[in-house]
Amino acid sequence: MDKNNFFHGIAEELSLGALTAPAERVTGGYLHEMYKLETASGKYAVKLLNPVIMKRPDVFENYRRAELLEKELCENKIPVVPAMEINGCKMQCKDSQYFYVFHWIEGKALAWDEIKAEHCREAGALLARIHKIRQVKEPSDIKEICADWDFYVTAADTECREIAGKLEKNRDLLYYCQEQYNSALRLLPPVSCICDGDMDCKNVLWTDGKPVIIDLECLDYGNPLSEMFQLGLSWSGGTVCSMNYESLNAFISAYKKEYGDLNPNWNAIYGIGFSWLDWLEYNVKRALRIECGSEEERELGIGQVHETLQRIIYYHTIKDELLKQLSN
Repeated sequence: MDKNNFFHGIAEELSLGALTAPAERVTGGYLHEMYKLETASGKYAVKLLNPVIMKRPDVFENYRRAELLEKELCENKIPVVPAMEINGCKMQCKDSQYFYVFHWIEGKALAWDEIKAEHCREAGALLARIHKIRQVKEPSDIKEICADWDFYVTAADTECREIAGKLEKNRDLLYYCQEQYNSALRLLPPVSCICDGDMDCKNVLWTDGKPVIIDLECLDYGNPLSEMFQLGLSWSGGTVCSMNYESLNAFISAYKKEYGDLNPNWNAIYGIGFSWLDWLEYNVKRALRIECGSEEERELGIGQVHETLQRIIYYHTIKDELLKQLSN
């Protein structure tokens, strides 16, 4: 696809104004491509949705549900950047490429080493506000992870030597962590609510010291305790294998203050922290060209396999200290 012609075309067809500069690729995302457009009428962000993702059988239903939940967040004054609705639709399509358009927001996503306890307090309270919007006393439909790691170990040996050794070395650990995750899922309280699904630090922009959430395509219904715990771990350093327990406490305390105490049994739900296995399996598939659209995407997948494996190994090693800190 000729990107230059594509962006000129959508600017004209969607009445965004004539481009005043070439479209600029924005880094940060691991699934889709984001571009900054400057036109005679303003600045926009355009997210090109991954063509491989768009072939999944339930993808349009999932995105439609996320769009409806996005509107609900706006109605409840949650600070988000919603996709623009143009000609009655949020999702747009040109030349078989699906995409969303957003107003450009001048803000900064924090690097991991820039996150302080005060940011975790803001993020925890904001997540609680989302979870409070609407709740149902019934189990959420979170799928167990049932990856066939033996298949991936064997396939990697011939199809992707770059990840083969790491997968084979950690094969037993992956099956153990998978069972820990699935066991924890079964012990979650039977409550469902609106969940962001991807509110880590790269998807929160800070403007004048306040957070604004972007990238809302993963909005769905889920379990509040599960998402609170996963994001608390993420914001406090779990993603970069360097936990800051002061930040974790700040996140959870602010969440509880806004939402109310969920009275978690931390030991029972510890395995929720292995949710990274889902992301690992997806990137193994990219590395093996099972679910991959380009060589660039395959290389990204290989890199994410190594990073994600490291997170899983790290989380496994900190169990005792983590549970000790959570019980204080």
